[in-house]
Amino acid sequence: MQSGIQHITRDRLNTAAYDACITQDHNGAIYAQSWYLDQMASHWDVLVKGNYEAVMPLPWRKKYGVKYLYMPAFTPMLGVYGQDSEASTGAFLKAVPPSFRFWEISLHKGNSIPTEWQPSARANYVLSLQQDYPSLFAGYKQNIQRNCKKALNLGCTVVHGFPVSEVIAIAKTQLQPISNITDEDFVHFEQLYALLEPQGKAVTYGVTDAGGKLLSSCVFFFSNGRAYYILVGNHPNGRTLGASHALIDGFIRDHAGQNLILDFEGSDIRNLAYFYSSFGSTMETYHRIKVNRLPWWMKLVKK
Repeated sequence: MQSGIQHITRDRLNTAAYDACITQDHNGAIYAQSWYLDQMASHWDVLVKGNYEAVMPLPWRKKYGVKYLYMPAFTPMLGVYGQDSEASTGAFLKAVPPSFRFWEISLHKGNSIPTEWQPSARANYVLSLQQDYPSLFAGYKQNIQRNCKKALNLGCTVVHGFPVSEVIAIAKTQLQPISNITDEDFVHFEQLYALLEPQGKAVTYGVTDAGGKLLSSCVFFFSNGRAYYILVGNHPNGRTLGASHALIDGFIRDHAGQNLILDFEGSDIRNLAYFYSSFGSTMETYHRIKVNRLPWWMKLVKK
């Protein structure tokens, strides 16, 4: 045990105490909630400090008999949550059991990672929706404003509440060729949506053309005062019509004036980062760390 931090497997976890610790942290993210990880992670354990004063979820898998930490699909960041989470991040990292021989994990912006872990910075973009809609729209870059108006002038319509399977169908064609997201991941995501939607914590948004064809679509999840722009499916025909611009604008219009943060989930891809920032969002920096303690013969394969 490191600094009063103990390793607890999922079956021994006090779920209510764990989720309360996540929720009470102002950096508490939907990705860290037990019900989220139960759906999206292959397996997960937790490091717990004291009586759930602070926690760190550990999603893991096993390959060739070796356990490793990873980021599940649709989970851009996790980290340490709870009291003094910033100050104790280093202690939590040192407390990760040596049985996890390889890590590729991302920690949220509130975690201060000692330089010895060689963290690499990642960008996330967020927009407070507390202002009224005209003020938020005025914060868009001019090209975003033009595209939003163009989409509406060409007969596009913002819609919401349609089946999540329609978003997934488009997203699959875009994401699977460029990522490790599997069919099973999409099945789990659909199950997660089915869990959250009746609670008012998930909604689909889209933009249709004048003929009713879905051009741009996405899923928003809601938790801890944040709306997560979590899964996106855009048809190529929507690009020239400004459909994706109109979709985000429609969501902002519907939720303007609320105590809500729109979390774009960020991107280190230059064009996407520019797109998100063009809505007046600000950048938050979080960090990724990689640890390789594999046997020498496995390091030749996994670098």
